[in-house]
Amino acid sequence: MEAELNNQLDTTAEAKAEVQAEPALSVLTERRRNAADLIVDCLVNEGVEVIFGIPGEENITFMEAIERDGRIRFVLARHEQGAGFMASTYAYLTGKPGVCLSTLGPGALNLMLPVAQANASTTPLVAICAQGSLNRLYKESHQIIDLESLFRPITQWTSMVMDPNSTPEMVRKAFSTAQHARPGATCLIIPEDVAEKPVDVDAHPLSLPRPLHTIPTDGIIEEAVELIRHAKHPIILAGNGISRSHAEQQLMMLAEQCNVPVATTFEGKGVFPDDHPNALGVVGFMHHDYENFAFDTADLILALGFSIQQFDPKKINPHNDKTIIHINTFVEDSDAHYSTALNIRADIGATLSALTAKLREQRVSFDTSQPKIRELLHVETISCANDPAFPMKPQRVVYDTRRAVRRDWTTLVDTGALKMWMARLYPTYQTDTCLIDNSLSTMGWTLPGAVGVSIAQPGKPVLAVMGDGSFMMNIQEIETAVRCGCRMVVLVWVDESYGLIKWKMDIHAGKHEYVDFNNPDVVALAASFGAKGHEITSADELYPVLRRAMCSGSGVDIIACPVDYRENMRLISTLGDLDYTD
Repeated sequence: MEAELNNQLDTTAEAKAEVQAEPALSVLTERRRNAADLIVDCLVNEGVEVIFGIPGEENITFMEAIERDGRIRFVLARHEQGAGFMASTYAYLTGKPGVCLSTLGPGALNLMLPVAQANASTTPLVAICAQGSLNRLYKESHQIIDLESLFRPITQWTSMVMDPNSTPEMVRKAFSTAQHARPGATCLIIPEDVAEKPVDVDAHPLSLPRPLHTIPTDGIIEEAVELIRHAKHPIILAGNGISRSHAEQQLMMLAEQCNVPVATTFEGKGVFPDDHPNALGVVGFMHHDYENFAFDTADLILALGFSIQQFDPKKINPHNDKTIIHINTFVEDSDAHYSTALNIRADIGATLSALTAKLREQRVSFDTSQPKIRELLHVETISCANDPAFPMKPQRVVYDTRRAVRRDWTTLVDTGALKMWMARLYPTYQTDTCLIDNSLSTMGWTLPGAVGVSIAQPGKPVLAVMGDGSFMMNIQEIETAVRCGCRMVVLVWVDESYGLIKWKMDIHAGKHEYVDFNNPDVVALAASFGAKGHEITSADELYPVLRRAMCSGSGVDIIACPVDYRENMRLISTLGDLDYTD
């Protein structure tokens, strides 16, 4: 009797458990379609294939949604700053917005520098930051800060998701704004509880609009032709907007049609090949460089894809007496030395094609070649080709680096004294093969940036050139590079100093202070991360070591090369004594 009663109780208990399990299973199924799931759907719809970041407690729901979906690769970085630089460099090369992820508070603050860099250099980037639950945001609470107020000044658009069903519209706006006429960074903030909330069953990503191409009118092209036709010494200044718009071929056609010399900004390196007869090299050096002589005598500047954040236009238009035609997808900010006679806000490639056709029709051409400038630059480029001095002279390091790197491989150049030497003397022949940040001029971006390049171009070697000061700023991302199987080389110019600041101190007062430091053993450091370390001990070692590292086919190599920066002040003296009329 007792056994029979126990069986009945067991059966009743099992029945109750089944009844209780049904709603739990139903809730679980419903939760799988929450705002986080919808965000992932929207990201896939936008073409996102990889996200760089670091998870946190407040974005666990989003990380679970990424894992469940399986269509987006998540690259775990070792610092949010590194994740942002990876995403922005990935975006620069692919042309699609890069995506980076952080948690709330300190994680989001760490992400601010690469977000600001991307925005300054017109690189499309979408930052996704977690936030605490809505019921904590109105008061002081653990790790809560006002992310909207922080990110708005350094982005094109920042907003927080308040309603889970608004996700498709907000994701679409984040991506469309990042790719707007003036590309840049956007930030989408997702509170923890909003990410967990269920969404309507019919919520889905928005369809993507067709790309918008603004074509210049015939009238505006005629105005430009008239200004060019009446010029005596025109010159082209090409910025990074040329590569962003894929207008390199149209630039070439215009320069050849009119026989006009072309200088590029640091960020525009490669949009016009340095071995072309019309190439002048780069402008943007802190002193009056060879290319500046061409601007001294110019009466018209064709500024193509240029923004004044890339360098101060006072260096090429000190008296504000040049006629400037500005052609870009956005109108430039006001500047006393950048008074434009004509602004053409339109598709750059289409504008240059229309302009070239009209100039050809009217047979407009000039004889404004600058062979002396090209000769001066060439002589300096090869001046130390066989110089045995050690530590190595910057000119020799640049020369051997160029020999070791194929024309179509990508080199990233960090901020510091080396940026001045690499920008000036590293011939570049193809777009996006020498990347330099000269808008925000951030230190430490190239090591994580090389990870982004390697993931964007798998199997293709990438070179990051850094000073020893910038090298230590994001050194933790060597582990990320090794773990992700990146094929990259880091060349560290070693002088145990913040070389560019020392250089400017020496120019300013003939002395320097508080800029020297000590370095770790780079070979041992590389080995501790699972990378291969190399130390250059003579001038003749750099080329073969770098060439072997670039061609090895696998892994991460770190090369420490001692550099003698006494050449910095000698360069200033040489340029100061230069008389272009000789």
